Amino acid sequence: MGFEEVVISPDISLFQIPGGLAFYLQDAYVKDWVDNTMLFLEVDDLDKHHADTMGLNLPSQFKGVRVSGIRTEDWGREYFIHDPSGVLWHVGTFV
Repeated sequence: MGFEEVVISPDISLFQIPGGLAFYLQDAYVKDWVDNTMLFLEVDDLDKHHADTMGLNLPSQFKGVRVSGIRTEDWGREYFIHDPSGVLWHVGTFV
């Protein structure tokens, strides 16, 4: 998805993208947290981002990953990525 991984230790990595967006990912699985975690990634060009993501063919590389089609809402457009841990990513752009 365009993030570069920087390994901090065997249990934690920083994922960053040009422009300053970054997040940490820790090797800790708590089902209640995962079941209640949603991330929203705002992008400038949703169609290009979706096409690039689809081109990665993530479901064939990672068990449980799903990528939806783009949908239009009154506030903007978005698509969804279910990551391997079950976290729901909303990728979208506002009107």
